[in-house]
Order: sequence, then structure tokens, then C-alpha cells
Amino acid sequence: MTDIAAHRTIDAIWRIESAKLIAGLARMVRDVGIAEDLAQDALVIALERWPETGIPDNPGAWLMATAKRRAIDLLRRNKLRDRKYEELGRGGDLYTELDLESSMDGIGDDLLRLIFTTCHPVLSQEARVALTLRLLGGLTTEEIAHAFLIPESTVAQRIVRAKRTLTAARVAFEVPAGDELKDRLSSVLEVIYLMFNEGYNATSGGSWIRPLLCREALRLGRILAEIAPSEPEVHGLVALMEIQSSRFKTRVGPTGEPILLMDQNRALWDRLLIRRGLAALERARKQGRPLGPYALQASISACHAQARTASETDWARIAALYEALSRVSPSPVVELNRAVAIAMAFGPAFGLQIVDELASEPSLKGYHLLPSVRGDFLMKLGRVAEAREQFELAASLTRNERERELLSRRAAECAVKDGTQGHVERE
Repeated sequence: MTDIAAHRTIDAIWRIESAKLIAGLARMVRDVGIAEDLAQDALVIALERWPETGIPDNPGAWLMATAKRRAIDLLRRNKLRDRKYEELGRGGDLYTELDLESSMDGIGDDLLRLIFTTCHPVLSQEARVALTLRLLGGLTTEEIAHAFLIPESTVAQRIVRAKRTLTAARVAFEVPAGDELKDRLSSVLEVIYLMFNEGYNATSGGSWIRPLLCREALRLGRILAEIAPSEPEVHGLVALMEIQSSRFKTRVGPTGEPILLMDQNRALWDRLLIRRGLAALERARKQGRPLGPYALQASISACHAQARTASETDWARIAALYEALSRVSPSPVVELNRAVAIAMAFGPAFGLQIVDELASEPSLKGYHLLPSVRGDFLMKLGRVAEAREQFELAASLTRNERERELLSRRAAECAVKDGTQGHVERE
């Protein structure tokens, strides 16, 4: 294996293993900043050794063993050595490399503890989300910045300050209980939601989707639903992720090209995941409280899942659900999605009117889906020259290579299209 190929493989492994690695180390050293440093040290060692020795059969276990050895060396130098060794002895954390594979079975609890630690109220909400996406989602500061439409330097500063704050406050590495659990639940849900969204529509890179990140977010959501069964929004978020995940096999073509919702083969949607999602949505409704933003989004996804064909989609109901969503969680992005639903239900001219009103929204400046949606409406109205300009603008704004290819192709096809191309809602 060449050095370039090895480094690409190691990068892929890191994307998969980093969150579990950091979570396990955080339980050991009780400091998320130190845990991330130790994980990074193990990555550096892998980058040095694996191109020569080859990728281990169990790379995750190798990284964990290497990082834990460095953690033990650190604890030996620490003034709190005796207390830490007692904790390690009680917890059985001193693993050999052969023991590690079986020890990974309980890593889900560590990941959940890590989410609640990074979502501690001593941090601002922005810092909680950024830090958790960094540590559990494996996202770069650039990817987080693009997801939030803010400068990369701002994200980097938030993460550094957040880790320092957690260390100074000696935040416990645990899942809270009672009222404290409820207080921190909204931030945790937002983090899981953003993790899933990054996997479902990757903000950058050569792949349109990152299924492993989605699966990790869904798994964490299921764990959270078990420990907070009376919280409707937990079930709502799980329902949303279950239903959205059912489409993965149909969202990309043989060469990785994006396939939009209206063009997907619905016969290939995973009916088990859809049933699980509908059941979770029903559990959210049975709590007897008004539906929150996640349950409303799940209801929208359920409308798509229950339509046997694209033409049977109840767009009027979807538009009404987006209207309800805009009342409980108003945002320009929700309004943009409402414009798509209204256009599908009542015609592109109505959707275009809403989109034109959003053109001056500061938070959507540089957001590629605004010109993408506008281009779709214009093309349907036969204004192909204007549509081409909008698709070209959208292509220039996206950071995802696959999406850029799709938008560029739509721009090139505008001159010969008759305005009947399907909509661009990113479902």
C-alpha cells in the first residue's frame, strides 16, 4: 500500500473510530480535552507506523490500546495518580490489546456520557453544539462552520474555550438524572440532529452522504429514548432519523451521484426503518403534548414515506406541517422548505414569491440551497436563462463535490429543458 493510499485509509478509519476513542478515553481521564489529545496522539502514531506495517485487523482496538497506554503514562505523571489508579482498578479500565475488542461493547454508554458532558450548562449553547460535533461527530472546524454559516475561526475559538471551561469546572463524566436531565436534553437533541444532518447531506467532501455518521446519531438517539421514554421530542427525533435513514440505498447512484427525492425508487426504501420511525412518532404523539420541531419534521418525513409514488405525496399537508414548524421553530431554512412544499402543492409561482422574500435574509447569504430552489422554480416557469444563472450560483456556493456536479449539470441542461424538472427539496 502506498503512503497516499494508507493515509486515505487511516483518515477513513479515524472518521469511524474517533468518537468511540475519545469517549472511552474521557471516561478514563475525566477530561475531554486531554482525551482528544490522547486520541490525536494515537492517530499520529498510526500515521507513522501503518504505512510500513500495514493496517491492523482491528484498527479501532489498536488505536484504543495505543491511546490507553499513553493515558496510563500521563496518569503516572499526574499528582492525582493514586486516586486515578483506584478508579481504574474499580472500573476495570486497564485493558490489554487483546481485551479491547470485547470491552468495546459498552462504548455506547461512554458516547452518551460524552454528549451530556459536552452539553453541560456551563457552556453556551453554541459551544456545546460545536464541541460535541467536533468530538463525537468527527467533524472538522471547517465543516462545523459551514453547517452554521459562521467563520471557521469562530468555531475554533468556541471549541478551545469550551474544553478549557469543562476542565476548570471539573464537569462530571456522567449522564444526569431528574430535572438536570430535562434541562440539558434540548442541547443533546440538537447535537444528535446536527450529527445526523451532516451525515445525511455532507457539507463538504467527495461524498453526498456519510451513512456511518447517520447510523451513529440514530444509535445515540435510540439510547437516549430508552433513558428518557416520557420525552416526546426524543421519540420525535428518533422517528425522523429512522424514516430518513430508510432512503439511504436510493439517495445515490452507482457512481455516488445524488438522486433527489422525487426520482428515488421507493420500492427500495427500507420498510423496517419506516415502520420503526412511524412507531416512534406514535410514541411521541401519545405523550399528550403539542408536537415539537423534531416530531413535526418526522411527520413531514412520514408523509413522504407513506406515499407509494412521488405523485401521491400529500404536499398540501406537508405545507401545513411546515407552517406549524415555522411557528414552533421559526427559521429562514424552514421557510425555504415551506416554499418548496407550497410550490409542489399550489404551483411554482407561489413558491418563488416566498423565496424572493428570503433573498435579503442575512443568514442565507452564501447558502447554496436558496439559489438552487429558486433556480428550480424558475425552470418550471420556463425562465430557463434565469434558472441557469441560479444553478450556476448554487454550484459555486456548495462545498460538496457531488452536489456541485448535480447543480452544474442542471445549469447546463437548462437551455434544453422545458421547465418540468423535479423539485430540489433535500429529503
